[in-house]
Formats: sequence, structure tokens, C-alpha cells
Amino acid sequence: MTTTPLSPSLIATLPGHYYTDPAVFRQEQERLFESLWFCAVRSADLDKPGAFRTVQVGRESVVVTRNRAGELRAFLNICRHRGARLCLEESGEVRRTLQCPYHAWTYDLDGTLVAAPNLTKMPDVDRTAYGLVGVELREWLGYAWVCLADEPPSFEETVIGAAVERLGDAASIERYRVEDLALGRRVTYDVKANWKLIVENFMECYHCATIHPELTDVLPEFADGYAAQYYVGHGAEFGDGVKGFTVDGSEGFGRLPEVADDQDRRYYAITVKPTVFVNLVPDHVILHRMFPLAEDRTVVECDWLYAPEVVASGADVSKSVELFHRVNVQDFDACERTQPAMASRAYRTGGVLVPTEHHISLFHTWLTERLGGAGA
Repeated sequence: MTTTPLSPSLIATLPGHYYTDPAVFRQEQERLFESLWFCAVRSADLDKPGAFRTVQVGRESVVVTRNRAGELRAFLNICRHRGARLCLEESGEVRRTLQCPYHAWTYDLDGTLVAAPNLTKMPDVDRTAYGLVGVELREWLGYAWVCLADEPPSFEETVIGAAVERLGDAASIERYRVEDLALGRRVTYDVKANWKLIVENFMECYHCATIHPELTDVLPEFADGYAAQYYVGHGAEFGDGVKGFTVDGSEGFGRLPEVADDQDRRYYAITVKPTVFVNLVPDHVILHRMFPLAEDRTVVECDWLYAPEVVASGADVSKSVELFHRVNVQDFDACERTQPAMASRAYRTGGVLVPTEHHISLFHTWLTERLGGAGA
């Protein structure tokens, strides 16, 4: 099969096998999801001691729980005795301890081994050394971020730095006080597509005029194909006559208290590699967390966050939720239409990026450098 010469205005994409090869996905699990900071759970979901949630981080199951002092802790979800899965449910609540359902080895909420059948007859067993394997955890934007690496990369540089790189400074996102917002709605999407297709789709707006009529009605400049992430500090401006970031452009809620005047009536998008999208609008924040489960399957959990008084009042948030829900469905449908083609001989050497998509090539460069050429 012949290869079409690349025109000067175009940039080559990754070859198709990056999206279909299980070996590439295993490398991504090891060198991305298990080595970088991974947004695991919303802190407020674990609202009392003993509450827990299990999440898949690369090839590992991780349990995040709140201890008796009210602090979040994360551990590999593996009993130290014979390796059984400790917590079998996706979420739940225990009174004081986590107990393995196989042989009843029991751990406190800080991970220390506190009980086991006949443990008193084994005084030489170090209850800390045989406790649960801890996972590094940081809280930011009201979420617990975990890292499985023995030596985690700088959180400030790789996570908070993504917001600074996109917006120009940390204060621009801090003004939204995301950690103080309340959950208005959560929708989980099971997408039959590779996680990178979802990232690439989120980063560009060349497709917006084609598949996002509601979004381009609210943000008319997106119809020209230039994404919100095209250059540092830019926020797409609401159209004339648009009152709020809602499905019909009707009025939303009051501007969040600390949002600056020059951030009003604008939409900002941030990609925190590898698996988080943050969307900022004046009256709410939308945060996507991706959980890549296979080379052709990605679960996306999307939260709509509002001022606490908006949620407490029982206000109808459906019009603002519906706008980005439609955007999500439209985007994920496009990714699912694209996934089968990644295995086609027509995409064996990849596709191309047009000028308004050229920043995606930076993502491809970052990815291949992280994989060390393993996916080539």
C-alpha cells in the first residue's frame, strides 16, 4: 500500500496500532496511569470515616477511604496474606476496619494490620510491615489524586502546572474555588473507544461546527474550528444574546464569587494529562475523569459542580447539565465511530492534523516520549 506524501500544512498523527494494540495499552498502563498522578475520586463522596471507593488505576485496583481523623488514605486493594481483593464493591462504608473476605485479615483505616485468625500466636508478625500497601494521595480541586509510582513526579509541576500552562497562572483556576463547590449532577459514560481518541477530540474544535450545534450557538467562535486550548489564557466568549452556559443560552446562576470580570462570559478548557478535563464557566465547573479499561474501552465520569447554595436550594440545573451532556454524547459517538477505523489498513500509518489541530501533535510527542518508543 502506497503512502500519500505529507503536505506542508499537515502533520502526521500516531499510527493506528497505538489505539488498538493491547501491548501499547499495557505500556500506557505502566508508564502513564501507574506512574503519573491519577484523579481517583471526589473527596466529598467519602463524607465520613469508613467510607471507601475502589478505582482502577492502570492494572491496579486502589481503595480510597477516609480514616477516623477525617483524612483520606489510599491503598492497593490487595490483602497482604494471600493476595485476595480486599474490597469487592465499587463503593461502600465500613465501621472501623477493612476485612478481607477470604481469611479475615483485618486492617484499620490507616492500613495497619489489626487482626487475623490466630494472629496473637504469631507475635513476630510486624503489623505495620504487613499492613496494606499505601499509595501517595494529594487533594486538589476537591478531588483525591493518587500516584502509584515509588517516586511520584512533582504534583505542582505535572498537575497544577497543567492549569498554569493553559491559563497563564494558578490564580485563574483558584478563583473558581472548585474545592468548595457542590455536586449537582454526575453522569457516567461507557465509551467503546481508546482513551487517546477522547483526549484528542477534547483538545480540538475542528469538529465543533459539524457535530456541536448547541455548543456553537453558545460559543460562536468554536464554529471557526479554533479550540479553547489553542493558545495560553484564551477563553471562548459567549455569543451576543447568550445569557448563560445552558442548552438554549438562557440564564444560568449567579457568577461564582471570586471569578474575575475578565473571566465572565467565557469558557476555559484544561487538559490535565493523561486523564482529566476541567471546564470552567462563570457559574459552574464541569470535570471529566477518564478510567481507561482496555485499548477500546474507556469509562468517563463527568461531574457538574455548582455553588453549594444552588444545590442546597434544589434549583433546576438541567439546562446547564444538558448542554455539556449533549456535547459529551456527540463527542463519544464520534470517538466510537473512529475506533474501528484505527485497525483499518487505511489508517496503518495514521492520519493527518490540519493547522487548527497542530497542538495535538504536542500530545502525541508527550505520549511517545513517555512510552520511550515502546508503542512504535
